[in-house]
Amino acid sequence: MKTCLIVIDVQESFRHRPFFTETGLPAYLAAQNALIEGCIAQGIPVVRVFHSEGPETAANPFSQTSGHVSPLKGLADFDAAATFTKSRHSALVGTGLDVWLTRHGIQNLIISGIRTEQCCETTTRHASDLGWNVDYVLDATHTWDMVQLDGQTLAAADIKTRTATVLQGRFATLCTVDEALARAQSAALTGVHA
Repeated sequence: MKTCLIVIDVQESFRHRPFFTETGLPAYLAAQNALIEGCIAQGIPVVRVFHSEGPETAANPFSQTSGHVSPLKGLADFDAAATFTKSRHSALVGTGLDVWLTRHGIQNLIISGIRTEQCCETTTRHASDLGWNVDYVLDATHTWDMVQLDGQTLAAADIKTRTATVLQGRFATLCTVDEALARAQSAALTGVHA
């Protein structure tokens, strides 16, 4: 069974958002880079997805005009098998990614990127509903603290725990980097996604 790694929204745009901090970023980048390098070593295609949406002004860090829709500093340099740009939370809406995956016979997806609870989770749910097997590599996703409706802070670690809880066994298999790489290798050798 063929596997593909999807690297979602790992882009400089986030450095220009008010919530951006370096907290947790080095650990995330280490995991993300290890996952990319491991997939490349196994011959697994790595697909890059960027997020871009209007307005098209230099002040909007998610616009093409801003120049920030580019790989996040610290992300391993890699030759993407394909690159897609989305304007919705799911990387499968209006991008052609679903067509590319189908044409390339991809049956298993490894999901990674930014943000854990937003585009990564949404893409995972969507992919699962469309019939792909999904491995969600929690350590190779990143997010930041959020402010709740009552004004209290919801810590990034708690957001990640919540995402893992709602995805596991319903929409995805939660994996470490090493587990995802081992599962991909096993699927390639046996034709079975465990």
